Amino acid sequence: MMRCFTVVLLFLSIAAQQVRSDASHHTYKRGDPVPLYANKVGPFHNPSETYRYFDLPFCSPGVVKEKKEAFGEVLNGDRLVTAPYKLEFLIDKDFESVCQKKLAAEEVAKFRTAVIKDYYFQMYYDDLPIWGFLGKVDKEGYNDPSKYKYYLFKHFQFDIFYNKDRVIEITVRPDPSFLVDLTDDKEVGLDFTYTVKWKETNTSYERRTDKYSQSSSLPRNMEIHWFSIINSCVTVLLLTGFLATILMRVLKNDFVKYARDEEALDDQEETGWKYIHGDVFRFPKFKSLFAAAIGSGTQLFTLTIFIFVLSLVGIFYPYNRGALFTSLVVIYALTSGIAGYTATSFYCQLEGTNWVRNLLLTGTLFSGPLFISFCFLNTVAIAYSATAALPFGTILVILLIFTLVTSPLLVLGGIAGKNSKPVFQAPVRTAKYPREIPTQPWYRSALPQMAMAGFLPFSAIYIELYYIFASIWGHKIYTIYSILFIVFIILLIVTAFITVGLTYFQLAAEDHQWWWRSFVCGGSTGMFIYGYCLYYYYARSEMSGFMQTSYFFGYMACICYGFFLMLGTVGFQAALFFVRHIYRSIKCE
Repeated sequence: MMRCFTVVLLFLSIAAQQVRSDASHHTYKRGDPVPLYANKVGPFHNPSETYRYFDLPFCSPGVVKEKKEAFGEVLNGDRLVTAPYKLEFLIDKDFESVCQKKLAAEEVAKFRTAVIKDYYFQMYYDDLPIWGFLGKVDKEGYNDPSKYKYYLFKHFQFDIFYNKDRVIEITVRPDPSFLVDLTDDKEVGLDFTYTVKWKETNTSYERRTDKYSQSSSLPRNMEIHWFSIINSCVTVLLLTGFLATILMRVLKNDFVKYARDEEALDDQEETGWKYIHGDVFRFPKFKSLFAAAIGSGTQLFTLTIFIFVLSLVGIFYPYNRGALFTSLVVIYALTSGIAGYTATSFYCQLEGTNWVRNLLLTGTLFSGPLFISFCFLNTVAIAYSATAALPFGTILVILLIFTLVTSPLLVLGGIAGKNSKPVFQAPVRTAKYPREIPTQPWYRSALPQMAMAGFLPFSAIYIELYYIFASIWGHKIYTIYSILFIVFIILLIVTAFITVGLTYFQLAAEDHQWWWRSFVCGGSTGMFIYGYCLYYYYARSEMSGFMQTSYFFGYMACICYGFFLMLGTVGFQAALFFVRHIYRSIKCE
């Protein structure tokens, strides 16, 4: 495990070096060229629908040179090229011309469509991100949208702050006095110009990215975050109090009752969960699928823990481009051995015989649906000519990682799990023939139990979900990973406790088929999160269009499916520990 963690840190450090600017050490002298790259443009409310900067008819700086990007940058949809603006170190400029150009009617229409859709552009100057909008819509005095005026900004002012020989901060803002009317489809002549102002600041180079994470740490936001934590803690306390006062008292009474029964006549009829002691450890149906789900859930749980460790040590600082995507791919590949070992070992405990098929099922249970979703969504992105479409070389790298790293580690883990000769530890013997399960009321069926099991964990995290969604599917920056980790721990605790409670009531009703029930009840929070996706998309965001809708619901389905597997594993393991404990505490013939 420590070797894997070391490899991950080494890989990420190499990736971090690849996203630095061309200028070594970020130190400059007066007049030195500072690297400025144009990244992408796209509708502000559709974060996945982004296009190359020069897909719009901007003035190009002659030969457009593409910056060699790191693996994670490509996954992030970055496509950096040399920008038309020249911002030399400490050189002020006043109305410097980029180029003079005549826009044809179709180019005017293209820019007008971009203005209507509220397009923004993104650039990187010395690795500092800058944004700006392309134009504006004048609606003042008009109630009829057909009479709106559309304007393109043709002059931008760059304000750059420096400290000695380093760039500290950069902002860009359009000058509303210099506009180009795009309302009509006719040829338009324009002169793209810009102004550069250099200003000195006392902010140190080491703290130049702090401003990007301040929005998460504002007093109001911190108050909401801590309210979320308190809300989650109250949920945990109420749940633990419920189990302590109700469940443990009932269990104590059960133990006393069963102890008295042992001293009574042998022919006295047993009732309750002791009555099914000969069936409670009967292996579940579809044992290969069940073991594969446990293996995949364990791998995703390990992946999540590693991601939290890297975030807490500061790897994912704001705009460390592609570090998160790189770490997700690499850690998932390196932890495939954990999935193979866990699934095969558990499958052998369940007396399974075809461990090779179980291993193949484990390797495709999560990655298979993810791959199918990726193929569809990448095809959509290609059809849109969006930067979210991965080039063939990047896809080839991912396939090589899966072939040369993921698959071998999965097989090695499976072989190790098979050779460990595991034996399932059951405190009571299993009867030869299963007992008939009594007819259960409707509220004890799977769907109502899943609804109950998923609602409480979801209620403990739903406040924090908005900030996570606004970061992933918006332009907010999330940096308070310590709070997120606390929420995650609370989520695990609530999931384990509610699954244990529902498992007890299921056994008390003499229903011994608890294996799959505990898994789906534990994982049902993932379904609630996907339900929240519907609410967020239609009520809290302004996303639109087929591509953005496909990306949002497609990838969120994969993420929620991963949560289902991970939390299902947590719920089952908690229920298994509980069931073993209570049946070990009584004497069964």
